[in-house]
Amino acid sequence: MRQLYHLPISPACRKVRLALAEKNVEFELVEERDWERRREFLMMNPAGEVPVLVEDEGEPISGAIAITEYLEETLTEVKLMPEDPRERAEMRRLVDWFDRKFAAEVSDGLIFEKVTRRFLGANEGGGAPDMVVVRAALHNLRYHLDYICYLMEERNWLAGEQLTIADLTAAAHLSCLDYVGDVPWAQYQGAKDWYVRLKSRPAFRGLLADHVPGMPPPKLYANLDF
Repeated sequence: MRQLYHLPISPACRKVRLALAEKNVEFELVEERDWERRREFLMMNPAGEVPVLVEDEGEPISGAIAITEYLEETLTEVKLMPEDPRERAEMRRLVDWFDRKFAAEVSDGLIFEKVTRRFLGANEGGGAPDMVVVRAALHNLRYHLDYICYLMEERNWLAGEQLTIADLTAAAHLSCLDYVGDVPWAQYQGAKDWYVRLKSRPAFRGLLADHVPGMPPPKLYANLDF
């Protein structure tokens, strides 16, 4: 069976998990705390980062972009990328928006401060979250939720009329923030309605079952009627 080396609260890993699930592929999750720089893991991915997908036979595939494009090219029954070049370009623009801009302005800071620090030693940057970083990320989050609302005014999904990797990418980031209770959904109805549709899909069930030791999610995290 395929194995996915991952971290539970990682947008990149969650994107790959959603893509695998949408394509109805069975896989085994292997948690890898990549900051530990385990030698065996570094041999699979010299960058020392998750996600890494290991097929039954073959070399490991590293990185969310490489993995999702590999899945799209090899598992073609369920399509997560548009056929039209312009629509595909729009999808890729939004993937870049969330994986680069949203990550830099929101999710990287919040996840590190609220989750990763808990598992680091004092000499590794562990300890209490830096609330300056947290407040800045929460402020920036509202701008991005506004943008999702704007996109959903005239589209069925973020990149157009079909579900694509752009939706999975955005949902992966937001689901991590939702785990720590930081998304003000009630104030952004368009974004909430979009997220409800994603959250209700069978592919999302694995994410909703996640539980970080010593850090339970809020009660509404797994509730489809939130």
